[in-house]
Amino acid sequence: MKVVFVNRFFFPDESATSQFLSDLAFFLAADGLDVHVITSRLHYIDRSHRHPVREMVHGVHVHRVWSSGLGRRTLAGRAIDYLTFYLGAAVGLMRLLRSGDVVIAKTDPPLISVVAAAAALLCGARLVTWLQDLFPEVARAAGIKAMYGPLWHVAKAARDWSLRVASANVVVGETMRSYVDELGLSTRRLTVIHNWADGDAIRPQDSESSPLRQEWGLAGGVVVEYAGNLGRVHEHGTLLEAIVELRGDTSVAFVFVGHGHGFHRLREEAERRGLSNVVFKPLQPRERLAQSLALGDVHLVTLAPGMGRFVVPSKFYGVLAAGRPIVFVGDPESEIPAMLDAHECGFSVHAGDARGLAHTIRSLAQDPELRARLGQNARLMFEQRFAKRIALQAWRRVIEMTGGA
Repeated sequence: MKVVFVNRFFFPDESATSQFLSDLAFFLAADGLDVHVITSRLHYIDRSHRHPVREMVHGVHVHRVWSSGLGRRTLAGRAIDYLTFYLGAAVGLMRLLRSGDVVIAKTDPPLISVVAAAAALLCGARLVTWLQDLFPEVARAAGIKAMYGPLWHVAKAARDWSLRVASANVVVGETMRSYVDELGLSTRRLTVIHNWADGDAIRPQDSESSPLRQEWGLAGGVVVEYAGNLGRVHEHGTLLEAIVELRGDTSVAFVFVGHGHGFHRLREEAERRGLSNVVFKPLQPRERLAQSLALGDVHLVTLAPGMGRFVVPSKFYGVLAAGRPIVFVGDPESEIPAMLDAHECGFSVHAGDARGLAHTIRSLAQDPELRARLGQNARLMFEQRFAKRIALQAWRRVIEMTGGA
């Protein structure tokens, strides 16, 4: 039996979907399974770079298919990238899959589970979907106009069909599970396995110990950090107005480490307004992730309005591992506010409440004992619920039940 993953990015790329997939694939290969990954030749950040067509990485067979590399700047370019990957992945799956194999489809690109479902049925394999988000719901919530016409019904029907024919569907949050249940799609086994972080590599440490503090001119004061992708599913307008609200407070500085549609818009607007209390830095390589997360005394996690049931921000788990208090900005229907309250490791602010966000940040900046207590609670919650070993073992059980491995 082979275990075949399909996702647009894989090791050594730094995207969140790539990192989780890489962790799981390497774990399963080390556990003796025959693991394959069908992915693209693209580099996540540098689209001019191409990875090898085939290679063996830590016991995992990597098969890279061609796809266009027009990039994420325009929706049309992104759609073409997706379509070409669908074609390449379909050919790769048909060549690789055999009866009894297990194919695990992630959600990059959206609807790749439909391609994987068709290939699995034709080859006698079993499908497991790994839903990092729910498309087309996220696209509609982001205001993409095409999702208010016939394309919405086609995309949703295709997605729903792939979930119905799957042997197992894995979602990354309880609110996502509730939503899928409401759609009546849980006729097949539906499991929640949260994303994770590496608690050995990312550990609580004093923020002043991060060399990035000196390197980026952030020594002294309280640093409020946003680390990771700031894309279309994330709230950034409230963050901007809170930065403006606190521009006169020299004890607080903001740093954004990452990339994405919202990241670029926020940086452009901060530059236009001449905001000197905010710094923007590119996404850091994984070997510097612990240093990057240690930089901030307080971390921001956001979701745009309407996204709470369809996405769980993956950066949440790394911040917990780093033992930092979290301020969540978004809809109360997301499960993050409930977890922050239950474990007393942060606060929640509604999207649009910039004054409330500024007040929360100012209160945390003035109370180091509160920050320390919330950070300790964050690490404790991480160790109890979201350590990497917990998630990987849960995935091993899903594969055993699905394929008899």
